[in-house]
Amino acid sequence: MVTGAGRGIGRAIALVLAREGYSLCIAARTREELEQTRKMTGLSPERSLIVLVDLADPEGPENLFNAALECFGRIDVLVNNAGFAPPRTPLERLSAADQDRMLAVNLRAPIALARMAAVRMARQGGGAIVNIASAAARTTAPGEAVYAATKAGLVAFTRASFAELREREIKVSVIVPGLVDTPLIPANKRLNRGLMLSAEDVAAAVMHVVKSPPHVCPVEIAVEPQRNPERARPA
Repeated sequence: MVTGAGRGIGRAIALVLAREGYSLCIAARTREELEQTRKMTGLSPERSLIVLVDLADPEGPENLFNAALECFGRIDVLVNNAGFAPPRTPLERLSAADQDRMLAVNLRAPIALARMAAVRMARQGGGAIVNIASAAARTTAPGEAVYAATKAGLVAFTRASFAELREREIKVSVIVPGLVDTPLIPANKRLNRGLMLSAEDVAAAVMHVVKSPPHVCPVEIAVEPQRNPERARPA
């Protein structure tokens, strides 16, 4: 199961999982984008379930999980990739709606999905839960206070969950990427997009967790561009 699989990082993760032979439950809010992802995977409808879901909806995670179980009967890999971040906004001007959506999509939904997956994986004899956080969990800019808090919370949740679930053969890991060149980051003269990470770089980190030996769990993987994209382009 991959959330936020309609584009960007989520799509790249879905594609690499499909190449490794996994059937997929791909979830997002836009059917057209998910249909394109499915087409790119080459998987038949019997091996690729599309679920339209808004993870800010309190019932969204459970509805998504139940749909996947009804279709496939098990879940071996959960990738909590979906996220939300409004444009950088000073804390005193941040709307309650944006605050609540960040908390719901970036933290509440991944926790809910991980909890349900852990129960199922324990019955199956193991599995992998991979959360996609952000370097904002460590160092952030003004205007990202709540976003940073949600991602830092996801990192802490991952580490605590690993401590709880490791004896049940469940891997729990968090990927902490720096700047990734996706449509979510608008054009910006201060950024050299050629130096940013690609969505495929993050997908490779996810697969490092999924394919790690049974006795190994990469609990936290930080992936940064080798050179700093935030340095202005030369004149």
